[in-house]
Amino acid sequence: MSNINKQRAIKEIIRMKIKNSAGLMVVKRKMSKKYGIKILQNSDILPMVSPNHPLRKILKKRSVRTMSGIAPVAVLTKPYPCPANCAYCPTEKNVPKSYLSNEPAVMRAIRCGYNPYKQVQLRLQALEANGHEPNKIELIVIGGTWSALPEKYKYWFILNCFKAANDYKTNVILNVAERREESRGEQTAHKPRDPSVVLLPQDDGVKQNTSSLSLLRMTAIKKLLLKEQNRNEKAKYRIIGLTLETRPDYINEKEILEMRELGCTRVELGVQAIDDKILKKNKRGHGVATIAKATKLLKNYGFKVTYHIMPGLPGSIPAKDLKMFKQLFTDERFQPDQIKFYPTIVTRGSLLYKWWRAGKYKPYTDRQLQKLIIACKRAVPEYIRVIRLIRDIPGESIMAGNKITNLRQIIQNQGIKCRCIRCREARELRITNCKLRIMNYESSGGKEYFLQFTSKDGKILYGFCRLRLPVINKQVNTASFLRDTALIRELHVYGVLVPVGRNKKIQHSGLGKKLMQTAENIAKKHNYHKIAVISGVGAREYYRKLGYKLEKTYMVKLNKIR
Repeated sequence: MSNINKQRAIKEIIRMKIKNSAGLMVVKRKMSKKYGIKILQNSDILPMVSPNHPLRKILKKRSVRTMSGIAPVAVLTKPYPCPANCAYCPTEKNVPKSYLSNEPAVMRAIRCGYNPYKQVQLRLQALEANGHEPNKIELIVIGGTWSALPEKYKYWFILNCFKAANDYKTNVILNVAERREESRGEQTAHKPRDPSVVLLPQDDGVKQNTSSLSLLRMTAIKKLLLKEQNRNEKAKYRIIGLTLETRPDYINEKEILEMRELGCTRVELGVQAIDDKILKKNKRGHGVATIAKATKLLKNYGFKVTYHIMPGLPGSIPAKDLKMFKQLFTDERFQPDQIKFYPTIVTRGSLLYKWWRAGKYKPYTDRQLQKLIIACKRAVPEYIRVIRLIRDIPGESIMAGNKITNLRQIIQNQGIKCRCIRCREARELRITNCKLRIMNYESSGGKEYFLQFTSKDGKILYGFCRLRLPVINKQVNTASFLRDTALIRELHVYGVLVPVGRNKKIQHSGLGKKLMQTAENIAKKHNYHKIAVISGVGAREYYRKLGYKLEKTYMVKLNKIR
């Protein structure tokens, strides 16, 4: 009887005109008394609400997660030794280097035993339970230096991420009780079979490809990865972008080609500072020239490049940090596409913690940090996206340094205006008086074009495209099939995530096609005979409809020049 009453209560709620979450809570309490049931959860109501019903927006938790048009899904690799010993990095047992066990993403990974398949499926389940439709997935792989991991493990990990997206809702997902048992290391007689497609490779330290058996196993994993990638091109839950994080000194042509084989479209580099003295003092292990070289290589292969920046490192002062930040956009050797601010904090288990205890280091005050970030935000060009202003580390783990978790909101409340992509993206707004604007700038030995559809005053961004024109006949350390080729490094239309095949709001409104056509015309004007898109696996079908064909992991189109 309780289930029948529950269904009746939900149907009555759906028929009501509820304006906000506070009103919804009042109604849920009323229904609880009327039908003698427990107070309904949003996840109870959502499955019965049609996609276009206004109540769906109110039921959605943390709607900002998919307002950029994609559903970010972060997964962690299991702990491996780090190749460096940076002064600021914490070291905690059984946790990837530079991460802490009480960070939200790490806690989720630990509950899953770092299994990539389970991490992806449970994250998709959580997003849907909160009212999101994660059909367009941006997979973000974190956990330290990706490039230092064993090759076999890397392919196995990404293979299982793709398989998890392809299999979602076709396999049994562990329930909460089973996840708790797993996190405690308990075994149950009725636990579902691990859905990973192959066993974890052994961590014996032996180099890969030392025997025919090793070669066969690696070949098998690669074949399985290709199979799952092909499935994902037309799957309901598509991985349209894949991000890997690594160190600049691990970027070379071999590593880049491997990243492309895995499906990577964006690389996050731990840059921290662009000053050799600061990098040396903090035992980073490389210099500024290495950062510039890695950036150029990545851009010449079409990757989007994100820099991690750490204001407040030992050896720096606020004025120096601001100078370095501005240099990122005036020095053509850098010009990243995205920025993550990770203000320096002191945590246990790091060399910096010892320096702080000894009085050799003092972090910025809250006021100094806010003043610095405000100045940095004011210097950000329109073609940059500031992804983060702080790192999501619980306050109890911070011995010294910034503990303010809503720094972005505090800055916005001060009336600080920023021209970055994130601050201008349309989110839930509809297109009005759309205008095409084109910017260009020198970057890493080539010319970048930033094409954007905005409102007339430029304050609202509806969509954009990054086109790179490398210098003809002067590309070095780049695969021959990409030389003298115009590169589409990113195409993004903003607005609430719209599943493939559904036509509403800003996504699927034709802006992407118009941006692509404009980019092709610019490339043609500058005599580039071919144009290549660094497409995510799940986005390939979109480019096929525009006349592109798959060639060595890129979507390629010949640009006929008359």
